[in-house]
Amino acid sequence: MHLSRIATFLLILALVPAGSADAFSVPERRKPQFEKELGYYVFPMPYSLPGIGDGLAAVGAAMNVGGTYTDLLGFGLTGDMKGGGLVTKDVHLLPELLVLDVTFERFSKATLTSYGQRGMNTDKHDYSYLELGSVDFLASRFTATFLERRIELFGGAYAFSSSLERLLDNEGTEILVVTDPQVNRNRITTVGTRIDVTDDYADPRKGTRLEISRWYSPPRSDNNADYYFMEYNANAYFPLGRRNTLILNAFRSDAHVTRQGETDRTVVNVQEGLNCHTLLDPEQMSECWKVVDNIVEANTYGTVGSLGGTSRLRSYPHDRFTAAHALFYGAEFRWNLTEERQPFDIVIMKDIRTVWQAAFFYEAGTVADRRDELGDVWRSSYGVGLRMVTASGIVFRADVASGKEGVEASIIVGYPWEAL
Repeated sequence: MHLSRIATFLLILALVPAGSADAFSVPERRKPQFEKELGYYVFPMPYSLPGIGDGLAAVGAAMNVGGTYTDLLGFGLTGDMKGGGLVTKDVHLLPELLVLDVTFERFSKATLTSYGQRGMNTDKHDYSYLELGSVDFLASRFTATFLERRIELFGGAYAFSSSLERLLDNEGTEILVVTDPQVNRNRITTVGTRIDVTDDYADPRKGTRLEISRWYSPPRSDNNADYYFMEYNANAYFPLGRRNTLILNAFRSDAHVTRQGETDRTVVNVQEGLNCHTLLDPEQMSECWKVVDNIVEANTYGTVGSLGGTSRLRSYPHDRFTAAHALFYGAEFRWNLTEERQPFDIVIMKDIRTVWQAAFFYEAGTVADRRDELGDVWRSSYGVGLRMVTASGIVFRADVASGKEGVEASIIVGYPWEAL
């Protein structure tokens, strides 16, 4: 069976409640879906970012502050990259009905990885760095939730501003400095819904979940494409034994272009201030034109969420595979080693541990700019993970994933494959 048909089958499967003899039954929730257990964490963390440098970050988080549902997280960075951010989650404007999340981040600089071309066929070393300066990010989202969080409607707005200042090769050597860098301001809005027919919103073990969302970023000018993209994310949870779970996931995203942007590479070259034609080194000129061609492709086809990183295709770096269409499926076995309510308080962190969990996973994904080429080339990841679930609502996750291009390890908060 073709892999795309398998993914479609999983999507259909996730629309039918799993783990019950009655296909139309709704699993009962295992516990209250809004909890007020206090938890806090404070810790330093060194960082080393290719193309930026090294430094130290300080992170602090407090969950369910002051007996409310509200979570606060803040972080600051020193060293080669300076900045910080504040995240406020689960502010209940109407108790257990209307929830607000707000995020603000500001950095002196950041880098994006730009691979030699979009799609699935680039070599792992075929990339350069785009260095951005004066990076600001502001996000807000409202969520209306009903029936013990079984049905949710959400809308969000995101604002991002930065300036492209330098192009570096994959070893961090400067290729060029952008002429007269302009501040680019982008806005994104999203609306969507989540249907959650599981036994628990935060740590489901049986049932199904479906998320559908529409994303739109108004073009900054006629030079940019006018498009939106749709995302569909479905999970099916099958209980194995008393407390273990098999999860199947299917994800699909498609860009819909209503008007193309500038597609003449010589014009884009000048508009972006890259001026690739002025470079004397042939290799550097080639790297520069690859960046221009990627912008042209984005203006032609649009861009959806990428594969690679900590959620999908975990053995590949963040933004490894980017295009106008994406298809992904995954399977994960979650083995709950312990299940208890074990308080801990070690000065820098306080919470209640409820579950230690081991995980074994396999994933496969594909992207393409043309819909009829989606599925021609696939990449896969497999690996193991360890998770700690807490009563305050935090899931700490450590994963090690292997694939065609090597091994990637990550430590992050939250389960994979969750769109929200």
